[in-house]
Amino acid sequence: MEKRNLTELQEIEQSLITTYRKSIWSKFIKGIQEFKMINEGDKIAVCMSGGKDSALLAKCMQELKKHSKVKFDIVFLIMDPGYNEKNRNQILLNLKRLNIPAEIFDSNIFDIVDTRPDHQCFLCARMRRGCLYGKAQELGCNKIALGHHFDDVIETALMGMFYGAQFETMMPKLHSTNHKGMELIRPLYFVREEDIIKWRDKFNLVFLNCACKVTSRQEGSKRLEIKNLLKELRKTNERIDMNIYNSTKNVNIGQLLGYIDNGNKYYFMDDYEEKN
Repeated sequence: MEKRNLTELQEIEQSLITTYRKSIWSKFIKGIQEFKMINEGDKIAVCMSGGKDSALLAKCMQELKKHSKVKFDIVFLIMDPGYNEKNRNQILLNLKRLNIPAEIFDSNIFDIVDTRPDHQCFLCARMRRGCLYGKAQELGCNKIALGHHFDDVIETALMGMFYGAQFETMMPKLHSTNHKGMELIRPLYFVREEDIIKWRDKFNLVFLNCACKVTSRQEGSKRLEIKNLLKELRKTNERIDMNIYNSTKNVNIGQLLGYIDNGNKYYFMDDYEEKN
């Protein structure tokens, strides 16, 4: 049988359900099904940052829409928080190469964050999300999809413990507290970053990392510290990532010094004598 010549775009799209079926596609589907992320009639804004993760998410969502029995609509959004011309042109080039019909809208988030001395990454992420929710609502969407992956999930858990003195992780989906009727979903929840990198490198795709004025002036970050720590831990414990993830599902409330439930703080000494 003669091998059919595929275009580059066809190769990129077909690789998701062939070459990367086990490492990417199956895990993408698992996240959507396990956490019931997509329902009949949804209109989902797939939010792209110019990076590899959200680009993969966009292609997966395009492929899912082709084959899903659940009928839903998708739009693709890119918020430009103040990219320089080179980075914006790279985004436009990738959109054309990957055949993603994204709408780009502008904001001045980078300029605002650059004037704030503390918690700049947190502030930037929060402002970005607010802008995306607002634009998605304008377009009649009820959900936004972000490109966070499995590594983000476990790194967030460790960052909270090490630097925030709290135990929590990145949730697979969330109802918006400030935009009524809106929900955030993370379809790449089970996909590993190393597999996204393999997909990117297979096709020599070039994406933005962060392109932020703040991080470009920094030598490192707390998240990078956590990435390096996990890299070392994997050398002696190949289950370290899954152990961290599973620990967020196996919390023993009775063995905690305290916890917060719907804003109410509980400390084990509050009713220690009564329980005894």
